[in-house]
Amino acid sequence: MQDFAYARAATLAEAIGATAQAGTMAIAGGTELLNWLKEGIAAPRRLVDLNFLPGLDRIEGDDRGLRIGALARMSDVAEHAVVGRDYKAIAQALLQSASPQLRNMASMGGNLMQRTRCPYFRAEVELPCNKRRPGSGCSAASGEDRFAATFGWSEHCIATHPSDVAVALAALDAVVHVQGQGGVRAIPIAEFHRLPGETPERETELAAGEVITAIEVPGSAVARRSHYLKVRERASYEFALVSAAVGLDLDGPLIREARIALGGVAPRPWRLRAAERALRGVALSDATALRRALDVDFAEARPRRDNGFKLELARRAAIRALQTAGGME
Repeated sequence: MQDFAYARAATLAEAIGATAQAGTMAIAGGTELLNWLKEGIAAPRRLVDLNFLPGLDRIEGDDRGLRIGALARMSDVAEHAVVGRDYKAIAQALLQSASPQLRNMASMGGNLMQRTRCPYFRAEVELPCNKRRPGSGCSAASGEDRFAATFGWSEHCIATHPSDVAVALAALDAVVHVQGQGGVRAIPIAEFHRLPGETPERETELAAGEVITAIEVPGSAVARRSHYLKVRERASYEFALVSAAVGLDLDGPLIREARIALGGVAPRPWRLRAAERALRGVALSDATALRRALDVDFAEARPRRDNGFKLELARRAAIRALQTAGGME
């Protein structure tokens, strides 16, 4: 870890101006950034602390909508009464993330900015990785690909995004609000994280100097009847092999509307939009029809040598999440 300067931003304008400067990075909870520093992934000349910016830690909402400040701690959001009542998948995703100690420190904005857990990206001895050193190659492409993406990857990068709550937010049509020197922008979270294409080092739509200020989630019937299911190799403090976040609006036993996002299978939360359309009018108890609807999106999957098991796992996770959200389990 190299030496760096440290400063506190007193205003949002000051934070934006500072982070627009080359060699400067923002820090909030620090639970991810400190790992980057220790692992040599990032080497900023200066860190600007955002924790003293007023108002960015607020959590406000009801069944009509939810606004989460970027500096709100994950544990505070998970324990918020409105979140647990009207946006269940968000609370469930947060409570299955990291550990209680980390959730007490980690910010919601920082969680969206975390980077892949691909072992080649995180290697102690630097290996070819286009995310760390553009143009160096992708070690995972010819190496261990069990945890790699099955959707949305490119020949330049096959890594997945690790956030749990981003998957729940994607299923519930959240919007990320950012502010920079060019003004304010609202970015649908389904578009916030970039697919790797030929530039896997560019992971989000944030421009230099832009700061996440809030996350907004519209209130809806599907948000109130939502669920997050995480499949992992050990019971706690583990990233998802596969996860599914769903929301439902029911007409008796039939699905009126459905929202489905998968985690652990792509470089960003992966919405199953064709399946959502195909599920309209399907009986929630009809597992065969649910699977048939999912197959429309799964036809686009591109499994690799050792991760094809994720496809069946993801189908089953999505079906179980839908039936759990609908009160069948």
